[in-house]
Amino acid sequence: MIQVPVYNQKAEKVGEIELKEELFGVERRPDLFYTCVVMHLANGRQGTHSTKRRGEVNRSGRKVWPQKGTGHARQGDRKATHWVGGGRPFGPKPRDYSYKIPKKMRRLAIRSALSTKLKENNLIILDKIELPQPKTKELVNILNNFGLADSKVLIGVPTKDENLKKAAMNLERVKTMIALVLNVYDLLKYDYLILTVDAIPVLEEAFLK
Repeated sequence: MIQVPVYNQKAEKVGEIELKEELFGVERRPDLFYTCVVMHLANGRQGTHSTKRRGEVNRSGRKVWPQKGTGHARQGDRKATHWVGGGRPFGPKPRDYSYKIPKKMRRLAIRSALSTKLKENNLIILDKIELPQPKTKELVNILNNFGLADSKVLIGVPTKDENLKKAAMNLERVKTMIALVLNVYDLLKYDYLILTVDAIPVLEEAFLK
């Protein structure tokens, strides 16, 4: 077990929590990070790009000029790819870029990313996050207490919190996520990770199977 301090919203230490080494004590795996990030970006592509081929452009099918006697090179119609307004050769067409990697690899990558955050002292455990109202100023005050006003911060909570979500919407460098859907891309993108005590069992259930 790994002993980690627990803080309240005022950055005051209120206790300690034991974290499982199977989840927060895994070696760094850059190879898995790369694989998961590429998969994440590929799955986010819409794939709606489309170009017109020679048979799809709206151009005349008439031969440009006679085959012989003009002094020009032989030409077909205006749909040819070398003419302005002609079709585009080998252009992109709509396709699905998404793919999946094995669950064991994804879970190991998540555990490795969480362990990296802990080893680099970029993991903060809070007893709870309570915002009576969805006010950005209140969330900023919490971040200021930890000196994270100018840092990119990812906040993981056990369940959906509308007040917290709305409070973070105006902060470009802050993102809130349910612990169950944490991913390697966001863990690497944001400098600091803030987890509530209640989010730890969710992570253990999801990524230690």
